[in-house]
Amino acid sequence: MLEPSAESYIQLGNLSGDPDCWYFWGRAGLQSSDLMRVLPDTQSQRVRTTAFPNLDIVVAGTGNKRHIPKSGRLIAVPLLKVHAGTHGEIGDKAPDLNQIHAVDVMGAPSEWCPNPAYTVCLRVKGESMGPLIHDGAIVAVDSSQTERSELDGKIVVVSHEEKGLTISRFHRYRGVEVLEPENREYESTTLGAGRDWRIIGRVLWWIAKAP
Repeated sequence: MLEPSAESYIQLGNLSGDPDCWYFWGRAGLQSSDLMRVLPDTQSQRVRTTAFPNLDIVVAGTGNKRHIPKSGRLIAVPLLKVHAGTHGEIGDKAPDLNQIHAVDVMGAPSEWCPNPAYTVCLRVKGESMGPLIHDGAIVAVDSSQTERSELDGKIVVVSHEEKGLTISRFHRYRGVEVLEPENREYESTTLGAGRDWRIIGRVLWWIAKAP
């Protein structure tokens, strides 16, 4: 039995429409990325809309508390021009992340951002959180999660008047609060009873470029 020619598969794809067209075009050896480049703008937009019919974009970090449905939402999280230092590094001084302008945005699925209105991204400086989080990584911070009793064992971003923003793992040991690096070659920091350290928020997720 002879297989249809590539031209025949293309014609079948043109006739079948979404979403079956992708099967026939694939049999013809065409990649979806190639097709999206050559399709007219109106047609490529129609294909994208058909492929993701419930996708919507919600801008995070706006302070808007309105209800945001969980399904089919892409969260545009602002990337701020600040760095959180790891142990041994001095981070940028930014006591209020809401006052810092964004330089870019990061797209994330809604389940990664339980509180979009309070979620922003910033960069990491230093190696003491490795091998978990490396220098230059981008982390998402939820500033609505600051209750210390609920953050034991979580990675947080804290602010200090002299040390600036710091990223670390927060632990409580019988009332003693400690910031611990992932790399044990660096020293932990015990938080005093004063207000020198303030929790900015919990780290939700992080990404980095592949080496």
